[in-house]
Amino acid sequence: MAKCTIQGVRAAGVASAVPEPVMTPQETGIVAGLDPADALKIGAGTGVLRRHVAPPGMCTSDLCFAAAEKLLGDLGWERDTIDAVIVVTQTPDYNQPATSCLLQHRLGLAKTCAAFDVNLGCSGYLYGLWLVSTLVAGGGARRALLLAGETANAFSDPKDRTVCFLFGDAGTATALESDPTAPPMYFELGTDGSGSTHLIVPGGGYRHPPSLETLKRVPGEDGVERDAHKIRMNGAEVFAFTLREVPPLISGVMTAAAWNMEQLDAFVPHQANLFMLQHLAKRMKIPKEKVVLTLEEFGNTSSASVPLALTYGLHGPLRAGPVKTVMAGFGVGWSWGAAAATWGPMVVSGLVHLKST
Repeated sequence: MAKCTIQGVRAAGVASAVPEPVMTPQETGIVAGLDPADALKIGAGTGVLRRHVAPPGMCTSDLCFAAAEKLLGDLGWERDTIDAVIVVTQTPDYNQPATSCLLQHRLGLAKTCAAFDVNLGCSGYLYGLWLVSTLVAGGGARRALLLAGETANAFSDPKDRTVCFLFGDAGTATALESDPTAPPMYFELGTDGSGSTHLIVPGGGYRHPPSLETLKRVPGEDGVERDAHKIRMNGAEVFAFTLREVPPLISGVMTAAAWNMEQLDAFVPHQANLFMLQHLAKRMKIPKEKVVLTLEEFGNTSSASVPLALTYGLHGPLRAGPVKTVMAGFGVGWSWGAAAATWGPMVVSGLVHLKST
């Protein structure tokens, strides 16, 4: 695994935005052709009781822009003091140009601001946090914005019962700046591309470009009918991967930080599904009260899930600070990452509800 300790970088604030439309399991079940009672059972099993779903025309950049605007206003940062903006998403507005370029302009950031995208999902926020923190610690930026967001429902087939109850849409913004007095952050990251076929959208890229064939709905190996532009998930493999790789990941960053479970204030995992996270916490012997869960309200928002959980589920403690926090992202790739960080007091903006345009 890639391991490092980063000194002199402070998390100044975090904000999140979600679309205003909300779907319940019952509403999802109607579209999927399920009995309402069966839909409720699935919702209870996944832990997802509400999902914020972006309407047509609302993109990742719109959600991240709303979060960033709110955060910059609450921080009082001048736009020309931001040296870099990094966007983490697997649902960009376009194949080209990068969504970060669109947001640099839309946010009114200086032309001297560096901007680039990172194409990662479940682990994306941790990778982005590592990249931005390294950039700031190395002197490449004084202040930087990390924007992580997804409109994941765009690649979820509404009739695929393995995924249609899970995904929510959201955009987030995290502000980081140079601060020699900031506590160190400890990172571990890893990759195993042999698992790439177990969580994949096979069509739409340059391996299988869009065509009449990729748009046909055909049964997959699991018997579910979908087109090649919708996500395919092998839930058993995802579960096995998580229990295999994530416990040593969490142990690694806690060892690096010299923390034990009593010292840990909060564990903020990628919000995959309730069943998986309960098993993970039990295996790691993490007290229930220290596990931050926001699945009930937002579902699985992929790269946005960790910062959204910070915003919604840990806003009070982070505003008061300091909070010893372990954050972990894991999934599509296979890809995983974790950070042990003492954050706060910091700005945690109120959740932005974005209406249809």
